[in-house]
Amino acid sequence: MIKSKVGFWILSLIAITCTQMGMQLSHVPRLVTKPKPMPIVVPQGWPKPTYRFRDNPPTEEGFALGKVLFYDPILSRDSSLSCASCHLSYTAFAHTDHALSHGIESRIGLRNAPTLANLAWGQRFMWDGAVHHLDFQALNPIAHPDEMDAALPQVLARLRRQPQYQTRFAQTFGDTSITGERMLKAFSQFLVQLVSANAKYDQVQRQEPGVAFTAQELNGQALFMTHCNSCHTAPLFTNNGFANNGLKPDPELKDWGRMGITRKKADSLMFKVPTLRNIALTPPYMHDGRFTSLSQVLKHYAKGIHQSPTLDPKLRNGLPLSPNEQIDLVAFLLTLTDHQFAFDKRFEAPQ
Repeated sequence: MIKSKVGFWILSLIAITCTQMGMQLSHVPRLVTKPKPMPIVVPQGWPKPTYRFRDNPPTEEGFALGKVLFYDPILSRDSSLSCASCHLSYTAFAHTDHALSHGIESRIGLRNAPTLANLAWGQRFMWDGAVHHLDFQALNPIAHPDEMDAALPQVLARLRRQPQYQTRFAQTFGDTSITGERMLKAFSQFLVQLVSANAKYDQVQRQEPGVAFTAQELNGQALFMTHCNSCHTAPLFTNNGFANNGLKPDPELKDWGRMGITRKKADSLMFKVPTLRNIALTPPYMHDGRFTSLSQVLKHYAKGIHQSPTLDPKLRNGLPLSPNEQIDLVAFLLTLTDHQFAFDKRFEAPQ
């Protein structure tokens, strides 16, 4: 989830994966039992997910395999880190320990690992949008030298030596062949189930008995709809786009955002608009984790905007929020916390 070197890493990994996808499976014994379907539940009023489920129908067995892979440190070069090391379930699958994510041997990357909630509605992944399909997302952190630093053939060889993985791959895909394509599809079957849609905000929208916004939260919601909703659009609280939100570039990190992928000046300092769901659980904030509190974030938007050619036009003069209005807006943002999601035992590490 840290900055990607897409020109080399993604293309080379896709090539390796395609080689794995081309393996002949005729020699592998098949199982009789069929996996049990596990379709995700689309919350009422939400748009249709963008993930192509027909290419990788979720099953209970695929979900279980993806979860085991997610929590297994053998996917890193020195078997010290798993995906869950930077995406903790009780912090809505975000990284809150450090401003910048830490990889093997305590290598420090350029960005903070964001939440993994509601990825079934994602269109581009990574802060710079380097990955365009969820099935390829896991390749980047596995191979990136500042993250897990492992080669895909090495990872697959390790999995093939584990009897439990031979069994789980067979239960999920019908035979014991362990390939890159299957590993990545299993990851996706786990990730698409990470649906967060039961915050107080959602309960109010569903008009559940006994649940209502306070006067402060209502005022905060009105402020949000005026100043924030165009980018952090409900119900996903992101528009899945990219924006320059007025952060002054860190001279040490020298991170130019999406321009590193597109090589276009118009994309300089453009970063993916993150979801605000569970925002209270996922500090620090911004792509480089520079802010530790929501109050700092709002002070930035009110008075800290850095002017640059690609700055979002709506932020040219900052957001005219008084201190009291900022407090009310935070009160509304706290209603986006989905405690059920953060402590859902289905998503915890397997025992």
